[in-house]
This record gives sequence, C-alpha cells and structure tokens, in this order.
Amino acid sequence: MSGDHKKIIKGSPSMYVKLNVGGSLHYTTIGTLTKHDSMLHAMFSGRMEVLTDAEGWILIDRCGKHFSTILNFLRDESVPMPENQRDLEELLSEARFYCISELVEECEAALRKCENALRQWEAEKEATCRVTLITSQREEQSLIQSTSRPVVKLLVNRHNNKYSYTSSSDDNLLKNLELFDRLSLRFSRRVLFIKDVIGSNEICLWSFYGHGKMLTEVCCTSIVYATDRKHTKVEFPEARIYEETLNVLLYEHRNGPDADLMLATSVRGAAASSSSNPASVQCTSDDEEDLLRMSALRLSGVGPSGGASGAQGQLASGLSRLRPNKNN
Repeated sequence: MSGDHKKIIKGSPSMYVKLNVGGSLHYTTIGTLTKHDSMLHAMFSGRMEVLTDAEGWILIDRCGKHFSTILNFLRDESVPMPENQRDLEELLSEARFYCISELVEECEAALRKCENALRQWEAEKEATCRVTLITSQREEQSLIQSTSRPVVKLLVNRHNNKYSYTSSSDDNLLKNLELFDRLSLRFSRRVLFIKDVIGSNEICLWSFYGHGKMLTEVCCTSIVYATDRKHTKVEFPEARIYEETLNVLLYEHRNGPDADLMLATSVRGAAASSSSNPASVQCTSDDEEDLLRMSALRLSGVGPSGGASGAQGQLASGLSRLRPNKNN
C-alpha cells in the first residue's frame, strides 16, 4: 500500500506498540515482545525492519487467531493449551514461525498427549460390544432402515408361551442366547445386533436383514403333541444360524441392494428360482436345502464357477472358525 513503509522499532520496555496481525489488532509493550529470544524480540529490538501503515499499526502477515495466546505466553511463560487438536496444530505452527522454542515444546507435548488419548479411545471403542435393546416396533424399523451394516435380530419372549416346555427347551433357549452373545462379541463392529424383548407372538426367533430388507428368519419354536397335552419345543439350529450370519456378512461394504445377492441368500428366493427351472428338485431335507443354497451362490457369481464345492468350503471354513470347540 502507498501509505505503508518500513522502519526500525526500538524503545523502552514500557513503550506500547500497535500490532495488526492478519487483521487482528493487538496493543502491548515492547518489554512483552522482547521477553523471549524469538523473532518478535528481533523485530522490536532494532535488529529487523518492520512494516507500518499510515496510522502507525505494525503489520505482520500472519493469521491473528492465536496471537493473543502467544502474547499471553510471552507475558506469563505459561498458557492453557487448546483442547482441540486442530487448534493445537495451528498454535504450534505459529510458535514455530515466531521461533518461540518454549511454546513449541509445550504444544508438541500437548499434541502427544492428545494423540495418546485418541489411541486409547479407539482401543476402548474397538473392545466395546454394543447390543441394541429395542423398545418399540417404530424404533426397530428406524434402526434397520438407517444402518448401513447388516442386521441380526434375536427375539426372545418367554412370557408368550401358552403351554409347558419340553424337557430340553430351557437348555436350548439358553444356547440361543449364548450364541447371540458370542456372535455379537465377534462381529459387533461389522453387524448391528438387536435384541427384541417386547410383546410378540414368537418365543425365540432369529431374523436377518441386509440393506433394510429381511433376508430370512429362523424360528426356534414349535408345538408338539403329547398324549395328554400340547408342549412348546425350543430348538437350537446352530448350523443354520451360523450359515445365515455368514450370509448377511456378504452385505458389507455395498452401496445398495443386489438382486442376485438377495436371491442367493434368501431361502424363499432360492426355492422360487429352483421351482422355475424344470430340471430343479424340491428340497425335502436340510441337506438338500443346503445344496440348493450353494448352487444359488455359484449361479449368482458369489462362489467359484467350478461348482458348489468352493462355496461349501468357504462356508464350512467359516463355520469352523465361529463354532466353539465342543471338547472344551
């Protein structure tokens, strides 16, 4: 600017000067500016020329956001560090520019402390397992529709039972709950696990979702007829639950629904596809249903093109990793 000119600033420590730091105006003494061996000391002890405007403001071409903090450090030799990591990095950059070594050391120490706290928080977050306990159907639908992760839901409501349980039902109900806990501990970062304990007609029911749509359900209860009365039977279809959990993991990192994938991972979809083929055979057992699922995986491009054995091997290896050692 035409009114700006350079000059040497030198005066007594009690002399006040006006500073314009990137548009931020400050008023302080030469004694404060020359207290530490820094660039400011060189500027206001006559060793360097400074630029002033027509009104006498000394111009410094730096951001003035943290200049008040720098002045307070020069006055008191100590200053509270910003809590925000970005502000810390900005203050460190300014301290380096003005060559204030003591402030640089304090900023670096605060940054290390901040980074250590962040690493500790991430480690605690990684070790944390969260299971959502829903309180209403509206909340359930909102969670399923809003999440980008696959969803596994376990509905457990023993109070819905109208009949007495069979002898093995209590143990099987506990096994379902224990398996849900193990799966949630293993996959809580990849799958949203939901536990449903609100009113329902079911007693023990697994539901599997991908991209907000239900893929399949695994009902663990049935009514059996004894000679004198009806009984409620709770089963523990462990292999089926593992398989469907592996299926929902196929929906990770996908931007939207995939028709072929939905067909391959849905029992009803695979059965419908098979029935539309004249050469298909209807499932009459769990083994045949598994073979049909493997065939659907191969046709949809999920498994190797050489046959269903590759997909079966992948699922078998996954089951072996998930299933606990029963000899323990």
